[in-house]
Amino acid sequence: MKPIDFGDKPVEKNAPSADEVKYTTCYMCACRCGIKVHLKDGGIRYIEGNRNHPVNKGVLCAKGSAGIMQHYSPARLQKPLLRVGERGSGEFKEIEWDEALATAAGWLGRIRQSDPRKLAFFTGRDQSQALTGWWASQFGTPNYAAHGGFCSVNMAAAGLYTIGGSFWEFGEPDWHNTKYLLMFGVAEDHDSNPIKIGLGHLKTKGTAKFVSVNPIRTGYSAIADEWLGIRPGTDGLFVLALIHELLRAGKIDEAYLARYTNAPWLVIADEGAADHGLFARDAEGRALVVDDTTGAPVDARDPAIVPRLAGAVTLTDGRRAVPAFQLLAAHCLSPRYAPERAAAETGIDAAVIKRIAAESTSCRCCSAASIRPAGSATSRRFRGRSRPG
Repeated sequence: MKPIDFGDKPVEKNAPSADEVKYTTCYMCACRCGIKVHLKDGGIRYIEGNRNHPVNKGVLCAKGSAGIMQHYSPARLQKPLLRVGERGSGEFKEIEWDEALATAAGWLGRIRQSDPRKLAFFTGRDQSQALTGWWASQFGTPNYAAHGGFCSVNMAAAGLYTIGGSFWEFGEPDWHNTKYLLMFGVAEDHDSNPIKIGLGHLKTKGTAKFVSVNPIRTGYSAIADEWLGIRPGTDGLFVLALIHELLRAGKIDEAYLARYTNAPWLVIADEGAADHGLFARDAEGRALVVDDTTGAPVDARDPAIVPRLAGAVTLTDGRRAVPAFQLLAAHCLSPRYAPERAAAETGIDAAVIKRIAAESTSCRCCSAASIRPAGSATSRRFRGRSRPG
């Protein structure tokens, strides 16, 4: 083999790889890790994690590092495309931005002049629904949407209802004070850096128990203190069995539910009515709860009242309503969700389900004062009942 001739020109070994660095966030998943993008002559040369960013603290996964490949992919569209064949034929031609904008403005202008609500605006999973939703509302149409992914939207919903924000970007668990972490089937490539950092903290601290519920024991499950190999698709049943056991044992933090959730909100019980099963509201549209002192329906936002979690009430229009928690409790206390029944479908032994439920309320973060004792009024009201009263 003939050696390569590099000539006499000296090679500069320490030449800078970039002449400019831009700070932004990674767009390869919803995690939004902070990154530093190194530019050379206006082109991207290198991507690295930003050590000063609170989400990833400098850590960047392989997918994030590969963002440069997406940016320079030969399949990336360079110009707008205009369909020139029949719909579905796949025939398009490139046009300039001025023509694309003029075409779109013409379509949208005619719709807005007649009735903006005629526009149905669907953007796909572009991960910028805050912007596209704002644009649609300014245009005047309520008919806008974007699809989500099973890997993230359900996770975000759970985060919104528990810690007040999605698991990534806008909030995360309180890793430093966590005593018991129950993790359900998380995709290894989703929110990976914050979860890795958080789990690393828990394992280093050594005072928290990490339980992973996942059909396979890879990734995060491999370092869990306990792995529950659940049958795929039965996670929801497992959770309902845990709720069943907590309700049956009276291990419910009623004060938390009353203050921070919509558990006490009244639900209309009027079979056949159009609003049956919807939240009861006053004339101004405010949700209603039952004041434990007066027994009357009042504004749910009133900080001076203590709302009830159970017990039917008659609304001003004469119809009956019950707290949402009462409906939830009656449903979850059904024998269908007993650990013994759930074990057959989930593949997790009934004794394990009961133990996990007990452990979740016996850790040091669950003080005795915050857990309703088994003999409390609300607990006695629900145990053994399968339908709301």
